[in-house]
Amino acid sequence: MSTADVPEDLLRELTPQVLGALARRCGDFTAAEDAVQEALLAAVRAWPRSGVPVNPAGWLVRVAQRRLIDQIRSEAARRTREELLAADPTAPGSGVHDTAPGTGTGDDTLTLLTLCCHPCLPPASAIALTLRAVGGLTTAQIAAAFLVPEATMGQRISRAKQRLRAAGARFEPPAPEERRRRGRTVLSVVYLMFNEAYVSHGDGLDRPDLAVEAIRIARLLVDSAPEDPEAAGLLALLLLTHARRPARTDRAGRLVPLDEQDRRLWDADLVQEGRELLLHALSAGAVGPYQVQAAIAALHDEASSARATDWPQIAALYMLLERMTPSPMVALNRAVAVGMVSGPQAGLVLLEDLDTLADHHRLHAVRAHLLQRAGRPVEARAAYELAARLSTNTAERHYLTTRAAQLRSGGTDRR
Repeated sequence: MSTADVPEDLLRELTPQVLGALARRCGDFTAAEDAVQEALLAAVRAWPRSGVPVNPAGWLVRVAQRRLIDQIRSEAARRTREELLAADPTAPGSGVHDTAPGTGTGDDTLTLLTLCCHPCLPPASAIALTLRAVGGLTTAQIAAAFLVPEATMGQRISRAKQRLRAAGARFEPPAPEERRRRGRTVLSVVYLMFNEAYVSHGDGLDRPDLAVEAIRIARLLVDSAPEDPEAAGLLALLLLTHARRPARTDRAGRLVPLDEQDRRLWDADLVQEGRELLLHALSAGAVGPYQVQAAIAALHDEASSARATDWPQIAALYMLLERMTPSPMVALNRAVAVGMVSGPQAGLVLLEDLDTLADHHRLHAVRAHLLQRAGRPVEARAAYELAARLSTNTAERHYLTTRAAQLRSGGTDRR
């Protein structure tokens, strides 16, 4: 049975709450995370038969706490507990506190974020662990975000938890200086969480619940560090991107590309808030990659039509971004912008150096678009078909297949 049989958004929302409550009581994040995963599995099995409890968070905490107590009573856990008690009878890891479920105060999300971004973890492992513990993503979804096999990601998460345990990491708010040191990794976690929401894997085009959660966490980060322009830049980027969501699909749920969207459907309030945040962040003087990406999003949102988009400025910003944080995806987006400014052939030339994305559908979708604009329909159709085969999203696959079919019937597009 899968999480599709219970409200997935509810499980995702409850995961950090339950994990925070349990980790606060036992002081051992890794043990608590294991117990919470077992509780979530128990919910997936029980709730379709019995219904969602009146207090689902309390139900999950109680089940997870029972699982944790079972672990403590095992022989290996008992020996560890005795050693902890001998060294420090008051140590938080000495047992489960006798407190009622759900009595913790405050939002545990930031504490979980900074714990998962512990300095003992490499950034990739920290991001993966946080997406699972805070974002409620499955290992398969995280693997897709990182473009690695699910088994590889499972091992990475397991090693990350082992490192946290070995480092003696505890569920407690870090000192202000430590939180600042982990800040960039935390921002990248929220960014990846939003990306997973924006292009989902499965039937739906996106996961608005996860996008809203990423925006909520980004707001918390801005509130906790108002002097950080990159935190404001990230929130601005998420708002400016999420503002376009209402126009991304038609009434039948089919994907609508950016240049064909009805811009009257875009959320003007989110656009305005994002622009104001961006201007405030840019006024701080230290420009970072999230501010640059937000500036690109703002140029799209401010354009009255696709033809009115300031592509030369977007291309220049992507060049700046590529110097700041070089990556295949940034280079791919720059190729699109260059293709709009200097013609499709100029964009196609830039794609020749992106062999690392050979198995990613976006590379072939971009190539197909540029080939179509260059008046090469046969090659464009083949690229659309390959992109469709590689896509893991039903809505995107349908869009790509439709474009290929249109070219098969003789249609071309030199825009």
